[in-house]
Amino acid sequence: MKRHPLTPTRSPAEKAVGEAVVRPDLIERLAARQAQRARAALLRRLRTVESVDGARIVLDGKVLLNFASNDYLGLAQHPALVEALQRAATQWGIGSTAAHLLGGHREAHAALEEKLARWTGRERALLFSTGYMANLGAMQALLGGDPGAHPLQALCVQDKLNHASLIDAARLCGAQLTRYVHADVASAGRQLATQTDAVALLATDGVFSMDGDVAPLAGLAALCKKQHATLMVDDAHGIGVLGEEGAGSLSEAGVAAQHAPVLMATLGKALGVGGAFVAGSAALIDGLVQFARAHVYTTALPPALAAAASAAVDIARFEGWRRAKLARLIAHFRHGAAERGIDLMASSTPIQPVLIGASKAALDATLALEGEGFFVPAIRPPTVAQGKARLRVVLSARHEEQDVERLLNALARAVGRARSER
Repeated sequence: MKRHPLTPTRSPAEKAVGEAVVRPDLIERLAARQAQRARAALLRRLRTVESVDGARIVLDGKVLLNFASNDYLGLAQHPALVEALQRAATQWGIGSTAAHLLGGHREAHAALEEKLARWTGRERALLFSTGYMANLGAMQALLGGDPGAHPLQALCVQDKLNHASLIDAARLCGAQLTRYVHADVASAGRQLATQTDAVALLATDGVFSMDGDVAPLAGLAALCKKQHATLMVDDAHGIGVLGEEGAGSLSEAGVAAQHAPVLMATLGKALGVGGAFVAGSAALIDGLVQFARAHVYTTALPPALAAAASAAVDIARFEGWRRAKLARLIAHFRHGAAERGIDLMASSTPIQPVLIGASKAALDATLALEGEGFFVPAIRPPTVAQGKARLRVVLSARHEEQDVERLLNALARAVGRARSER
């Protein structure tokens, strides 16, 4: 039957009222994406560690020497940290029970913030629950503008290999995100020059978590001074490991606080605890207390964790033998790898990646190492670029030279098999 020419057509909204709307099922879409990842040898698997004893873990009933932990100084099980946590838990209980601004901020938090500020040579520090939230909070407060006001014209320039939290933070705060060639100061300068009329933040990792190399911080600081940009450094993998008294990669590079105004670092790697902080001027921290939504609208870190972190800072600062031992292990590993023909990426930090290339080959090498008693997970895309899958070997002060020797021999066999199967 033909429609009368004067009969109006129904709009999509009117059709939806009387007809079932067919939309893709989101859970099914996730399952399809997961299947695709499995076919590409990129599927990730959540595994439960059953116990930890220093550098050894029990996984699936097997005792493995752990070369994946970011516990660089070996503090995660230190008796002083355990005692501090237990004592504070007895005093304060477990949870902080509220956001910092609503009664969750306790003496243990304030004491830790003061200690972190002194250690890093900053006026003030502010605690966050995680490094991800610290980066999000700082960037949103600095670049996000005010709701209802005229949008802020903001530019965020980042290293291509920055941690996902920095990249996500820039996207979420609405800034224009541009990325420069890894560790290339000239490339960063070209990106900053694209918008000279915008407020600009240059953000970089201090130590890059998957490559282990260190950012050219002195050059970036000089560039930011010249281009009137603000430098933000995520020193999650540098704090405790690099610089005088372990004060981090900026200390190692000799960059003063005023030339890198925004410093973020985490408490769950070299310090062995959990949480994060942003350190800087009083004006920066006061501003974050007001405008960093990731700080304002979340429950404060448990006070017992803050107390444990305070104990960790003292050990990290004043027990320099831990960094000295770590440096010896790094040198031993790199020398031994060169002797065995194992190609390492350029890194002077505890992160020592062994580039494999193909994802399946990296996964096979991981399984071979596990069969010999070592836990060295394969790092595959999207964490790293296509064709850049690797074994991420991480050294700790809990390791001994004989542990490193055994790993090197096992690595030589695993890498040799990976090469022969190409």
